[in-house]
Amino acid sequence: MPDLDIREPRSLPLTIADAAHRPVEEVLAQLGAGVNGLSSTEAARRLVSLGPNALRTHQASGWSVLARQLRSPILILLLVTAGLSLFLGDATNSIVIGVILLVSVGLGFSNEFRAERAAEALHSRVTHRAVVVRDATVQEVNVTALVPGDVVHLALGAIIPADIRLLSAKDLLCDESILTGESMPVAKDPAPVPGAAALGDLTSCLFMGTVIQAGNCTGAVVATGGRAEFGRIALGLGERQPQTEFQLGLQRFSYLLLQVAIGLTSLIFIANLLLQRPLIESLLFSLAIAVGITPQLLPAIVSTSLATGTQQLAKRKVLVKRLVCIEDLGDMDVLVTDKTGTLTEGRISFTAALPAGTGISAGELLTLGLLATEADYTESQASPVGLNPLDAALWASAGGADFAPARYKRLDVIDFDHLRRRTSILVSEAGAAPRIVTKGSPEDVLALCGDIPASVQAMLDEQFNAGSRVVAVATRAADGLTAIGPADEKDLVLAGFLIFLDRPKAAARASLERLAELGITVKIATGDNAKVAEKVCDELGVPSGGTLTGAEVEAMSDPELASAAREASIFARVSPEQKARIIRLLRRSGGSVGFMGDGVNDALALHAADIGISVDSATDVAKDAADVVLLDKDLGVLAEGVMEGRRIFANTIKYVLMGTSSNFGNMFSAATASVVLSFLPMLPGQILLNNLLYDAGQLAIPGDRVDKEQLVAPSRWDIGFIRRFMFVFGPISSLFDFATFALMLFVFDAVPGEFRAGWFIESIVTQTLIIFVIRTRRVPFFRSRPSLGLVGASLGVVAFGVYLPLSPLAGVLGFDPLPVPFFLALLGMGAVYLVLVEMAKLWFYARAALQRPPTPVGVRRRGRTHRIARRAARFSIANAGPLLHNRGPGRRRGRIRAQRPSHPGRS
Repeated sequence: MPDLDIREPRSLPLTIADAAHRPVEEVLAQLGAGVNGLSSTEAARRLVSLGPNALRTHQASGWSVLARQLRSPILILLLVTAGLSLFLGDATNSIVIGVILLVSVGLGFSNEFRAERAAEALHSRVTHRAVVVRDATVQEVNVTALVPGDVVHLALGAIIPADIRLLSAKDLLCDESILTGESMPVAKDPAPVPGAAALGDLTSCLFMGTVIQAGNCTGAVVATGGRAEFGRIALGLGERQPQTEFQLGLQRFSYLLLQVAIGLTSLIFIANLLLQRPLIESLLFSLAIAVGITPQLLPAIVSTSLATGTQQLAKRKVLVKRLVCIEDLGDMDVLVTDKTGTLTEGRISFTAALPAGTGISAGELLTLGLLATEADYTESQASPVGLNPLDAALWASAGGADFAPARYKRLDVIDFDHLRRRTSILVSEAGAAPRIVTKGSPEDVLALCGDIPASVQAMLDEQFNAGSRVVAVATRAADGLTAIGPADEKDLVLAGFLIFLDRPKAAARASLERLAELGITVKIATGDNAKVAEKVCDELGVPSGGTLTGAEVEAMSDPELASAAREASIFARVSPEQKARIIRLLRRSGGSVGFMGDGVNDALALHAADIGISVDSATDVAKDAADVVLLDKDLGVLAEGVMEGRRIFANTIKYVLMGTSSNFGNMFSAATASVVLSFLPMLPGQILLNNLLYDAGQLAIPGDRVDKEQLVAPSRWDIGFIRRFMFVFGPISSLFDFATFALMLFVFDAVPGEFRAGWFIESIVTQTLIIFVIRTRRVPFFRSRPSLGLVGASLGVVAFGVYLPLSPLAGVLGFDPLPVPFFLALLGMGAVYLVLVEMAKLWFYARAALQRPPTPVGVRRRGRTHRIARRAARFSIANAGPLLHNRGPGRRRGRIRAQRPSHPGRS
C-alpha cells in the first residue's frame, strides 16, 4: 500500500477562490492532504472538528410542528379573547374554549408530527454516496461525511458534492447554471487561474451542487457544507422547501376562506353591536364563526394523507425522497423512459460475433471487443463490476472467460462519451506493433471506415430489424504511436459486429396499458438504434407517434423540437444533453413531465424533469438525481405510485369540499340567527366544539377509498369550482338549519339551552352524514363504498354529538335536555336532507360538465429557488447536534445553519 501523504493542515478552511489561483501541490499542502487521500482517522477527526457536509436536517422536530399549530392568527385571537372573557368573569365559556383549542391543537400536532416522523424515516433510508480515496484505497462514503482534504473521483452525471480543486481532468465539462445562471457548460482544467476572476471563471475548480456534463476528474475537497458557494446560497433560503403546485393550491384556497371569514365575521360583529349585545360576547361569537368556517385540520389532513401515502408506496416498492414528491408523482401526465430494463428485461446477453469479412474469425472479433473496454483488464484485480451492460455481457460470455490478458499491453485509451459514442484503445500483442481498436455504435464506427459493402450493410439492417442490439468493431495499425486522441480515430477497417439481445418484458404491455388508463403518455428515449427501439415498441403495442433521432434533434431549433417532441413517441440515438433538452421543452409545452432512467447518461434528464424516477439497482448518480426510487424496475410499480399520488389529492379535495360547504352553511345560519333571535343561537364554545367534532371525524378521510374515475387523469386545484360548490351546498345546509330553528321555536317553544342543544345535534348529524354523499359523484354506498375507517369515525362522531347534550356535561356546555319527539323529527329531516343533497349533486356535476371549458394545460415554471432547494435536499442528515459541538462564530447549537461562513469578500 502506498504511503499516505498527510501533513498537518496549515489553515482550514481554505477558500475556493484562493485554491483556484494556486498550484495543485500548494493547495494539497494547505489542506494537509496528499494525492492518495486522507487516512480514515484524520477524516474522522476533521468531520468532528468541522462538522458534516450538510445543508439540511430531516430530523422531526416536535417544537417546529407545535409552532406551526400555534401560528394561526385566529387561534391567537381566540386565546386572547378567552383570556379577556375569563378576566371579565365569564369563566365557564373561556374554559370550554380553552379545552377545545387544546384538543384541536393536540389533534393537529399528533398527526403532523407523525407525518414528520414518517418523512424522517423515509429520508434516512436514502443515502447519497461519493467515491473517495482514503487509506490509499478507493471507497464509497456518504456525501455528508466528506471533509476538506478528501480526494474524490467524479464522472459524467455526478452532482459535485463539495467545492473542489481539480487535480486531474479529462474532457471535463460542467453545468453550473444552478450557481451562475449560464446555460452553456463550462470547460474545466486543473491549471491555476491567473489573476482575479469571477465565480464562473474559476475553471480549475468545481462547485457543490453543479453537475458534470461530460468527462471525468479527480479533485481535492476544499470547502464543505455552508462554507461552499452553493451551501451559502442554500442556507440563505432557510430550511423550508419551495412550495409545490399542490401547496400553492392550498394557499389560494386559504385566501378564499379568509375573504369569506372576514366578510361574515365583520358583518356579525357589527350587527351584534348594533343590537347592543355585550362586546366580549359579540367578539367571541364573531371569532368563533371565523374559526368555524375554516377547516382547521386541513394541514393535519394533508400531512396524514402524505404519511399514509408514503407507507402505502413503500409497501408497493416505491420510495420517495420527500413527501411532496408524492403529489408531483400523481400530477405526472407525460413519462419519458429509457428502454433497457424498463420495457425490456435488462438482462443483456451476448449472442454472436459476425465478422465483416473472411480475414477474421468470430473468436478474434470477440477478442477485439474485449480489448476495447474501459476497464483495465491487464490489472490482476480487474472486475466487470461497474462496466456498461454490453461490456459486462461480453466478459460474462464463454469467450470472455477464455481471454488471456497477459498477451496484451494497453498503451492508451479514449473513454466512451455520448458525443462520439465509441471507445478506442491503443494496444499491442506480445511485443507486436501497436494497433487501434475502436468499438461503438455502428453508425459512428462505420463513418470512420472506408467503403462498406452492401452485404455488410444488409447484415446490419437484418440485425436491427430483428430487434438486436449491435456494436461495431473496427481496427487499424498504429505503428509508432504511444498515445491516441479522437483525431486518430480514422481510416479504420471494419472487423465486424457484436450482437446482443435484450428481450421485452412479459409484463411490460400490461404496465403500459395501465399507464395509458391513467392518462399518461409514454415516450421512449434511448441511445439505441431507432429500428431496435421501434421493434420493441411494436412488440409491446406502444402507439407510434413517430421517431426522432439524435441527429434530427440536434438540427432543430427549440420551437421546432418542442412541437415535434409532443408528437414523437421514440427518441433514438440521443445523447444525455439531448435527453435533458427534450425534457425541458416538453415541460415548457405544458403539463408535468417525469423521466425514468437508471444510467449515468440519464442523470442530466433526471435533473431536468418535474419528477425524476430511478431504481434501486441504478447507478449512484442516477439515484442521486432522482426524486423517486423504485425497488423494482417495473412500470407497473410506477403506475401504483401515480395512483397513490392522485388518491391523496382526491381525498384532500373531498375534505375541502365537505368542510367548506358544511361549515359555510352552518356559519351562515348562525350569522343570520344571531341577528334575528334575541339570544345567540349557539355559544362560541359550542360552535368550536361542533367544528372540532366534525373535523375529528374527517381525520379518517386519508384512508378512504377513491372512485376509479378520479384516478384516470391528473387533478388540478380549481378555486372557482370550490367556490361554486360552497355556494350551492352551503345554502342547502342552511335551509335545514332554518327548519330546525322553526321546529325548536314554534313547535317545542324552546328556551335558549334547548334551542342550542337541538341545533347542535342537528348540525352534527347532518354535516357528518353528508360526508357519504359528497365524497363521491356516484350513488353513495351502492356504487361507491366508503372505507370502514370513515364509516366508523363518522358514526362515532354522530353518537358522541348526540350524547353530549344529554350527558352530565350538558350544563357546563350550556345545553338543556330535549324532548323525545325532537329526535323523531330529526330522523325525518335527515332523510329528506340526504335525498335533496343527492339530487343537487347530480344537477351540479351535470351542469359543471356542460359549462366547464377544457382545462388549459398549465405551464410549470419552477425557478432557481426550487432547483437550489431540491438539490440541497441531498446534503441532509438526521441529527446535526453531535457533529456540531465545535461551534465557531455565529453558530447555533444543533442547527445545520451553524455552517454559514463568516468570512467576507467571497465572490
